Amino acid sequence: MPVGTYAKFTFFKIDPAWRRLPVEERVRDKEEFLAACEDFAQDHSLRAYSTIGTRGDTDLMLLSQSRVLEDIHTFHVVLGQSGLAKWADVPYSYLAMTKVSEYSEELARHEICVSNRKYLFVYPFEKQREWYTLPLEERRRIMEGHIETGRKYPQISINTAYSFGLDDQEFVVSFEGDEPDEFLELVQELRGTESSAYTLRDTPIFTCVSMSAARAVDALDGTAATAVASRQND
Repeated sequence: MPVGTYAKFTFFKIDPAWRRLPVEERVRDKEEFLAACEDFAQDHSLRAYSTIGTRGDTDLMLLSQSRVLEDIHTFHVVLGQSGLAKWADVPYSYLAMTKVSEYSEELARHEICVSNRKYLFVYPFEKQREWYTLPLEERRRIMEGHIETGRKYPQISINTAYSFGLDDQEFVVSFEGDEPDEFLELVQELRGTESSAYTLRDTPIFTCVSMSAARAVDALDGTAATAVASRQND
């Protein structure tokens, strides 16, 4: 059993043609998708976010977590059998894992992104290779300044997950907050830290709106399944 938890950030883009299907077909497709989500969420952490209005290349993000990687695999196999998934592409997908940081005394988290804040800001992250040739104590000194800058924004929570050897990026970084302008100020200030000079990649950046899986799926076409069911029973 791993010390940390696997985290899978899966972004979906829905084919616009799906929105032109009869409403009953769309409701059925969404119900199948949500059934897979509800089944996984019984024993695992599953968070849903809408990216409609904040990104043009994605509509929905699911963050699935498990101590066992095979469970995440099985979830996505079942999810892919739903009617909605047949109309969806996955333009971005990031696999990572929580672990103990070299620069912090915190233990590895059992789950990440667990607050009730309105927004999640997510991006893949990579350091320049020169960073890893620095002595550990030097890296800790540089990161101390980075961490101190983050502490000036206590209303923003940071979640760092590690992808070395698991996916293309080195980290997946996700910040939780209620005010996007506060995150903007934090990132702008971080640009001036010494550690920022060693950044190789920190894009694409996703601004995700936290909500239930049902609300996020209903946002895909603006049609609530409950409203349709009520109308059909009239």
